[in-house]
Amino acid sequence: MDNLISAYGGRLVDLMADPVRCAGLRRDALGFFSIDLNRRQLSDLELLLNGGYSPLTGFMGRADYEAVLDGMQLADGTFWPMPVTLDLPRDTADRLKPGGTVALRDPEGFMLAALQVAEVWQPDKAREAEALFGTSDPADPCVARFLKERQSHYVSGRLEGVSLPQHYDYPALRLTPAELRQAFARRGWRRVIAFQARQPLHRAQYEFTLRAALAYQANLLLHPVNPGFAEEEPEHFAFMRCCLAILPRFPSATTTLALLPLYPRQAGMREILWRAIVQRNYGCTHLIVGGEHGESGASRRGMDLFNEDGLPAISEYLKTVEMELIPFPRVVYVEERAQHMPQEEVPEGSRILTLPGDELKRRLVEGLKIPDWFSYPEVLEELRKAYPPRDKQGVTVFFTGLSGAGKSTLAKVLMTKLLEMGGRRVTLLDGDIVRKHLSSELGFSREHRDINVRRIGYVASEITKNRGIAICAPIAPYQVTRRDVRAMIEPLGGFFEIYVSTPLEVCEQRDRKGLYAKARAGIVKEFTGVSDPYEVPEAPELILDTSEIGVDEAVQRILLKLEQEGYLR
Repeated sequence: MDNLISAYGGRLVDLMADPVRCAGLRRDALGFFSIDLNRRQLSDLELLLNGGYSPLTGFMGRADYEAVLDGMQLADGTFWPMPVTLDLPRDTADRLKPGGTVALRDPEGFMLAALQVAEVWQPDKAREAEALFGTSDPADPCVARFLKERQSHYVSGRLEGVSLPQHYDYPALRLTPAELRQAFARRGWRRVIAFQARQPLHRAQYEFTLRAALAYQANLLLHPVNPGFAEEEPEHFAFMRCCLAILPRFPSATTTLALLPLYPRQAGMREILWRAIVQRNYGCTHLIVGGEHGESGASRRGMDLFNEDGLPAISEYLKTVEMELIPFPRVVYVEERAQHMPQEEVPEGSRILTLPGDELKRRLVEGLKIPDWFSYPEVLEELRKAYPPRDKQGVTVFFTGLSGAGKSTLAKVLMTKLLEMGGRRVTLLDGDIVRKHLSSELGFSREHRDINVRRIGYVASEITKNRGIAICAPIAPYQVTRRDVRAMIEPLGGFFEIYVSTPLEVCEQRDRKGLYAKARAGIVKEFTGVSDPYEVPEAPELILDTSEIGVDEAVQRILLKLEQEGYLR
């Protein structure tokens, strides 16, 4: 018999059907309507099925949902701070009827659960945003993300699990609440502090979590958050390697590591309480809140998650949840003492050192030294693998401009110069080449040209992700498409938009293919610059007019720009 804290609500919910029922559901699912879930929905489904959301037994119905928004409780009065709903687009919702059964599937079509539909309704998303974020203003980043992610209708009903979502990364660390509780019981653990890390642990996090475990006479669960399907998020692997690298520094008898499939909501106090409930269901008694290193500023977040009004209120709710929070203080490094300390405990006159998150990233990508006081060598080694200096990163050079502006020529000469320099793999994605090999079925309508450019962007993003150089030379006349391509590539490496601004009259004079003449004659429809507009780039990295400078000079400017930004050595 173990002495672990009970699951929230008294028992750990298990929504997985028995093997015989699972076989029947898979057979019957051939006639079910199917819904493919996104990452957030998969996270919620997994935590419903495995008991992480106990006492919930399914996606919330309308009465529970409204009670949670109004008073942070379910319709039966049980405290619960966060709506857990399954959102659908209108056209899908219109096809569902109460009493019908829906197959819930992952993006590859693998069936995870059957949902017997009870209710389908249209929520007031502005009201929900106000409850979660304290505002319904679409200009607020959290509200904007919420409104973008959430579909127009919600559906609820009885859930029967067929399979938990399949994860191929770190399977030994993906323990359900029941499995983690069994592991705690085998080791004789009773008091357990959870740290839901979302960034690599450095010296400050290590020292504070270890100090907290000693102060509370508790064991430590490092429970990094990843809401599933990590192949979509390459940084996840670097993060996990950092966690595994620092784990041996913790006492092995009192520390363990597992993955938490929780999708963050950024919903302030409600989210803190929700995370505390989830952690209780995993068998924990305490939760460290905060501890991430900020993108800018000179402190680490933790205590600042609680505002003056929120701290007393959250304390009252925590009595109901029966969990204790350990706020991570603002931590700085005190040089005279050679240790990290809460900022409020630093002796007056002491010299303090900090390294904000944006400065850490800058030093990584520029190959600069990171001070020993900040982190451990094994963690920094993993980070340097994941975030190499810019001259080892991938980069996309994206030419855009009218037909005949000189894009293809510049692209070919640039490729030649880069190959002469050596050391990097270079791929040319010229408009004509792509049309022949990747988009041969497409025409030249606005829709098809947009699809073609997005395909080029996707291929370039894969090249960039794998640290090659992609040179793209489509016309790409539309701002929104170019903006989307940039957003696709920039998180993976460098992106340089080169606007070849050669005037239309010069492009027409060069008209080697006779396209402008055919467009003027009405033979070629929707031709950029004649019958269809070209939208000038908003903020390209370079503007080159090939009617004013030669090819060699233009390419040299591009090379100098790449060198200036650190992508060439």
